Amino acid sequence: MTPLEIDTGTTAWILTSASLVLLMTPGLALFYGGMVRAKSVLNMMMMSFGALALISVLWVLYGYSMAFGDDVGRGLLGDPLQYLGLKGLMSTDNTVTVVADPEQIATYPAMAFVGFQAVFAIITVALISGAIADRAKFSTWMIFSGIWASIVYFPVAHWVFDFSAGEHVGGWIANNLKAIDFAGGTAVHINAGVAGLALALVLGKRVGWRRDPMRPHNLTLVMIGAGLLWFGWFGFNAGSAVTANAAASTVWVNTMVATGAAALAWLVTEKIRDGHPTSLGAASGVVAGLVAITPACSAVSPVGAILVGLVAGVLCALAVGLKYKLGYDDSLDVVGVHLVGGLWGTLAIGFLATAEAPAGVDGLFYGGGVDQLWRQAVGALAVLVYSLVLTLIIGFALQKTIGFRLDEESEMAGIDNAEHAETGYDLGNLTSSLRGALSGTTAPRRADGDINHDEEATA
Repeated sequence: MTPLEIDTGTTAWILTSASLVLLMTPGLALFYGGMVRAKSVLNMMMMSFGALALISVLWVLYGYSMAFGDDVGRGLLGDPLQYLGLKGLMSTDNTVTVVADPEQIATYPAMAFVGFQAVFAIITVALISGAIADRAKFSTWMIFSGIWASIVYFPVAHWVFDFSAGEHVGGWIANNLKAIDFAGGTAVHINAGVAGLALALVLGKRVGWRRDPMRPHNLTLVMIGAGLLWFGWFGFNAGSAVTANAAASTVWVNTMVATGAAALAWLVTEKIRDGHPTSLGAASGVVAGLVAITPACSAVSPVGAILVGLVAGVLCALAVGLKYKLGYDDSLDVVGVHLVGGLWGTLAIGFLATAEAPAGVDGLFYGGGVDQLWRQAVGALAVLVYSLVLTLIIGFALQKTIGFRLDEESEMAGIDNAEHAETGYDLGNLTSSLRGALSGTTAPRRADGDINHDEEATA
């Protein structure tokens, strides 16, 4: 096919979608930050921002090449040297052509796709951090993030997202197995969810787990974070159509309705089980729905998306309690939401897919038999096992060498102060100000309005 001139509309769609997905990582920082105790909020948010900074650099240096370079290992790995440092990709001659449908052909710069896929890598790493909140050394987390991205995420992204085209050979799940994963149920959510489980096992339980209250310290932050995640997720899913077409429109609607259904299902489950629907439940249900519809958004009808969301809301609401029965401390329910939700969404394609949807495949309930179902199961299991085994190896190696777990004294005092010499809330200063206001005294101020700290100190 003769390359066309760059389609500015498609390019704008991809870059806008990438920006939406980038916003999801700060949104995740707020979501996770509000769920931990006050003494841990900065460290929790820093783990997301640290991943954002580090993976951005690694993706440019060699990550993109490992994920989307020409295959060098039977669908297992892209050539890490082909696009080292993104060499050759800045040229205006280096474009990607996508045939969205027989009447729509769009061409966009390769660098737009580089940016779009970069933000997927970033948030996948950041998602893991919720499983080990309150107890992981920040320096070791950063080292882990770089290693894990390099030997787990980058290869898995090649398996799932790199489609063969022309002389280019891509990954085995996308091209040989032909499992459907439109936006990352396997590569992102199953991958991060099982990695979170592995690290929770390596680091062990938090001091006082199941004995001391470990409630979210700021549910307002949690709700804001969930809202930003929902907003950004439209770029995550609809942006994966890679052009603004009918498929992107269907995916957008499916993402909206599945998420709403999951939030409702989680709230009803809470009401029946606990007597009260909670804001934390609503926020968690939103994320569960987003996770579950991610792989299936191009394969199901809007009604099918509602079913995906309803099951995800109930299933994940129940699954978050598994940690108490099985004895692993998954601090912020990464396993219950991302692993379980990702597995359900991936397998749901085998049941609920309809050929009328953009993916064009019928699942079991639409007369397609089990052909697509077994493909989905194999893809999900392969990513789960690969990520679990390698994460356990990386985690144990770091724990035994430089140490991954924070010492007990620092954990009890607060990880924010121990790791960053900061606190999220200057409560001491607030108390002093309130005491002064109640006593009718205020600190002397200079003419410019600033507190005169010399006079305050001697007052």
